[in-house]
Amino acid sequence: MKFLPATVALAIATALAAPLAAAEDAPLPTVPSVDLARYAGSWYEIALLPNRFQKQCVADTQATYRLDGERVEVINRCRKADGQVDAREGRAKAVEGSGNAKLRVSFFWPIYGDYWVLALDPDYRHVLVGTPNRDYGWVLSRTPQMDEATLQALLDRAAALGFDKAAFQRTPQTQPLP
Repeated sequence: MKFLPATVALAIATALAAPLAAAEDAPLPTVPSVDLARYAGSWYEIALLPNRFQKQCVADTQATYRLDGERVEVINRCRKADGQVDAREGRAKAVEGSGNAKLRVSFFWPIYGDYWVLALDPDYRHVLVGTPNRDYGWVLSRTPQMDEATLQALLDRAAALGFDKAAFQRTPQTQPLP
């Protein structure tokens, strides 16, 4: 059996990783526009990239958006391990010139985070949301369950945009929150 010289092996590995690195380094495109009135309402979290600010959530994670003039009120709720419901209220504002596809969200004023709409069903039934650094991402649906083909299509889109598809974890939706 012959072994490749280290420089050739490195060149091959670099070439194979280049498309992923290019996607991770490229500016993150969003959908052209979002009708915030249609986006308003309740969404169920189907999958997410785990993060520290949702570590208390073990199931039934939901987000509700309500228009309030020029800003959007946000209520995130989830079930904790002890069965109790955790709720966080925040607000969002659209980034000027983004067609409402880029929002700045705050749950702890004056700290704001990015919330970019990366893929959106024309009927506003499901959405892929993420941050430009690709550290955070969510797949949301208007219903507590999503068919596997739709979920995989959204996760494939996330991967094409440079997100780590394998790192997404599914969120159990076991029962409605009170």
